[in-house]
Amino acid sequence: MAALLILIHLATLLNSSLAVRKPLGTQTNIGTEFIRTSCGTTTDPGLCMTTFSGYASEIQASPKLLAWTALSVSLNTTRSVSTVIVKLSKSHGLKPKEIAAIRDCVEELKDSVDELKRACDEMGSGGGKSFQLRMSDIQTWVNAALTDEDTCMDGFSGKYINGNLKTT
Repeated sequence: MAALLILIHLATLLNSSLAVRKPLGTQTNIGTEFIRTSCGTTTDPGLCMTTFSGYASEIQASPKLLAWTALSVSLNTTRSVSTVIVKLSKSHGLKPKEIAAIRDCVEELKDSVDELKRACDEMGSGGGKSFQLRMSDIQTWVNAALTDEDTCMDGFSGKYINGNLKTT
């Protein structure tokens, strides 16, 4: 989910032309340095580097590829979290409030996955819209996905929710 926060910041970098071509042997170093610089402007540079450094050779120095990777990682992570929450919903011994929180969370994560898919589709489209309008649409979908994730987490706050459930 943190990758979503990173994406919002990185999407604003897409307008710059930072892609530099160097001999193939230096592409990973260029990518790593580009990612380090980009991550330095985020709210959690360490998490950003951990998340994206493995993609350095593919990203190279492309803001667009970094944003695309952030979207893809966010979508895959959200799908994985959703799977865990669905499995959690089948646990025995849950209180009614916990069951309700899990059900709500499953719905919120489903919406989040849909919104991230739409953002990915928009990122991949090259048709009719201006670059700025496409970036605005992508940010809207990502913000909506973040709101859904926050709403999911809010359902697990409070004294009536099992502490073990909160840490899951």
